[in-house]
Amino acid sequence: MKEMTLWFVSIGLADEKDMSIRALEIAKRAHVVFWENYTQPLETTKKKLETIIGKEVVPLTRKDIEEGYGEILSLAKDKEVALLVGGDAFCATTHTTLRLEALRRGIETKVVHSSSIFSAIGETGLHIYKFGAVATIPFPERTGGKLPKSVYEVALKNFKNGFHTLFLLDIDLETNRFLSVKDAFKILKELEKSERNGLFNNDTKWVVVSRLGFKDQIIAYGTIGKLVRLEFKPPSSIILPAKLHFTEEEYLKYFEV
Repeated sequence: MKEMTLWFVSIGLADEKDMSIRALEIAKRAHVVFWENYTQPLETTKKKLETIIGKEVVPLTRKDIEEGYGEILSLAKDKEVALLVGGDAFCATTHTTLRLEALRRGIETKVVHSSSIFSAIGETGLHIYKFGAVATIPFPERTGGKLPKSVYEVALKNFKNGFHTLFLLDIDLETNRFLSVKDAFKILKELEKSERNGLFNNDTKWVVVSRLGFKDQIIAYGTIGKLVRLEFKPPSSIILPAKLHFTEEEYLKYFEV
């Protein structure tokens, strides 16, 4: 009897070298290997992945996953199929939806986990269990030029409850665009002007994490005025800390600018 398994193979933060031994073993033995690179973009290529795995790798777009998953599931009915995903697969609801549909069709699913931005931010010294809801700052054109008030509301609620807020910055891989840290802060400052709650004032200190998991990663802690003077390469995220524990405060001093 043939295997009928859909593997969600998480491959880490940076590039193909972040693949665990287990992830590599699964990819090598799978009959078909797909790769989506929009949830957590990696600095790798189809050719590099094929070299390390030793077989063809089929790139998928966001549309392929969200609308065209029929092909993936059809193959997984009588083959082992591996879907390579940057970061950790189930940090994205898209993959949860795909897995649920596989289960509905009686297809076995298995998972290989890896590092993601949600675990890597612990390197800042902020306590992971003190993070609240996550918000994404979109490109202005995605929201019709209107400021995303929901982003502010998430941050305000978190802050009032003593939770840190992780802001993910929008990406558009089709045009190779990444929302910059400077533009993200500009959007947040505009939100502050409209909301007038004093959440993002000039004395507020933020954490910027740039290229976590890469050799040239940067962690910086300071006010917006100081942080916008620095250059941060993508992918980057920003964090609004709530009230700090003394150990968090001590740790962040090593990253202060």
